[in-house]
Amino acid sequence: MRTDLLGLTADSLAALTNRGLVKRAGKEAAPELRTDPDGTVHGSFSDGPTATLPPGGLDLARCTCGSLGVCRHVIGVILAYQRLPAEAAPIEADTVPVEAAAEPVPWSPGQVTDDELTARIGARLMAAARRTERTGFTARIRRATSTDPVPQVELATATVRFLVPGDLGFVHTDTVAGSRDDVIALAVWAFRIADELHPGVPEVRVDVGGEAEAGAGSGLERALGLAGTVLREGAAHLGQGLEATIADVRRHLDAAGLRWPLLAVGDLAEQLTSYRDRSSHYRPELLASHLAELHARHRAVTRPDATLRSSVLGTTEAAETPLRRARLESLGCRIRGLGDQRIAEVYLAHSDSAMVLVLRRQWDGDDDGAALARRRIATSTLAALATGNVVTESAVRSASRTVRLATGRISTTMVSPSRGDWGGLPPSLLVTDIAALSRELDTLTLRPIRPRVEAELVRVVAVARVEAVTYAPGDQRLDAVIADEAGNTATVRATHTGAAPGRLDSLAAALTGEEGELRFVSGVVGRTGGGVVIEPVGLAVGGRVVVPDLQPAGGSGRLMVAEDDRHEPLTAALIDTRGLLAEAAHHGLSHLPPTYDDRLAAAAQRLTVLGLHRVAKAVTAFAAARTHGSDEAVEQAWIDAYLRLEVALDLN
Repeated sequence: MRTDLLGLTADSLAALTNRGLVKRAGKEAAPELRTDPDGTVHGSFSDGPTATLPPGGLDLARCTCGSLGVCRHVIGVILAYQRLPAEAAPIEADTVPVEAAAEPVPWSPGQVTDDELTARIGARLMAAARRTERTGFTARIRRATSTDPVPQVELATATVRFLVPGDLGFVHTDTVAGSRDDVIALAVWAFRIADELHPGVPEVRVDVGGEAEAGAGSGLERALGLAGTVLREGAAHLGQGLEATIADVRRHLDAAGLRWPLLAVGDLAEQLTSYRDRSSHYRPELLASHLAELHARHRAVTRPDATLRSSVLGTTEAAETPLRRARLESLGCRIRGLGDQRIAEVYLAHSDSAMVLVLRRQWDGDDDGAALARRRIATSTLAALATGNVVTESAVRSASRTVRLATGRISTTMVSPSRGDWGGLPPSLLVTDIAALSRELDTLTLRPIRPRVEAELVRVVAVARVEAVTYAPGDQRLDAVIADEAGNTATVRATHTGAAPGRLDSLAAALTGEEGELRFVSGVVGRTGGGVVIEPVGLAVGGRVVVPDLQPAGGSGRLMVAEDDRHEPLTAALIDTRGLLAEAAHHGLSHLPPTYDDRLAAAAQRLTVLGLHRVAKAVTAFAAARTHGSDEAVEQAWIDAYLRLEVALDLN
């Protein structure tokens, strides 16, 4: 009996081919079947074609109909074979026959042997996988559950799903067939580590291979030198002469494959440019955060109990990987202004890999979101992409989860309007329990050393009701409290920007019910002051998707002005002290005013009174180093204090 064919569900067949092909196969008249002693299944159709399925996967299937690749006849043979154990039944016109019921067998991809892997992907790709293993890589493991019986591994450049227990012929990856089959071996090895270290845990992130190399250099020495210069002189006293140094550091990091520090230096350079151009995008806290992040990553891989380099410094795998035919569901768009440029980021949910990808475009000029909505991207417009469903055969994904749509004569991308039916998204992307989301955020790796993955924290949150909508005029900020079915609450928070002048008006109309029933909010989730905060990028309202950043300015809605926007004392003390330390990055350690040390002492005393003794001790140590320490000691003390403040705020 071909247990591999019996184990394929309709969803598995759709992943290996496409859902339309599976539906068409379900409407075909049942073929006449016969099975050879070696397990090969033959199906003869009344209209002439004959399909043959030898053991080893769909890639080996053949059909006399002349189609390239897997055709509806091959799928039809599988569906007919699945009905053999039970009495034959007529095929429904609009449904796919359900496979024979069977109790799932306990199985882990980690049980696959290296010999089986070599037979599946070949010696050359096994050697490539071994090179990646020696470098080290990080993977997220999701074991099979009753609701999702397919175990999967999320790697930097691909997601691997094991559709049939014990059979590598039915492994699905979201990369183009044959382009990165070495990821199958990486996924198996990741499961082995998970089975050894975290048996039975439904979802876990593991480090595979590599060496910590404690005490060795991090490769960030040039970047740390740049960070030291910025910290000593400050954004307010740096001229344009630093641009050559920044470019050299970025080339060095790029050549070394240190992807996450490279992105941090890019953001650091962006902040310095924003200050020089007097852009509202500049914030001293962001500048300080990027400086501290570079030191945090360096420390994480050079301390005695060092973390695996690849998870902290970034993968050295291929920067881009072409995807198979992909169905992407847009969750909305964010518009940012950077100097005289506008940047659009469209967030696309890829259900097959249970992740969100980011499609980014930028244009020169000062057009706002409503004008940019009409700009063309590939064969569509920004507005259509941001509110639609995308089916494409030309998507290319990066290790940091950005995606681009290749163009060319044979590239195919189709966009259709979305009704915002986001309830069918994978559980890892859809939030129906805000309390569970809060617990998930608590378990994340500390932000300064977390992989810089785009849209890592983009989620879709189901809304049972909106409890309040208020506006803070001083900050030009709208806050709305939403609740789930259990009454757990989160805050939807958006701030006005000239690049998207219709953001707040459109958001207010959707939240107050002027546009119809609010069903879902998509956005970047995080923790602030002990609560869950969502920065919205899209909303499912009525039967459509609304993207606030792409709406024109103007609205008649009247909002309640927030009466008291003050933080609770502990959060306020942390934010104020972080702002004080960020002044050092803005003015420079060499240019701080005479009153600065007194303000440091007052801040440390305030933290002590509130019980934040470790943070207060770090601030006091920074103040002491300024009085008695060397320049290097002062810099290191500032790094210690700033990292403690950031971590405390993240965990608060």
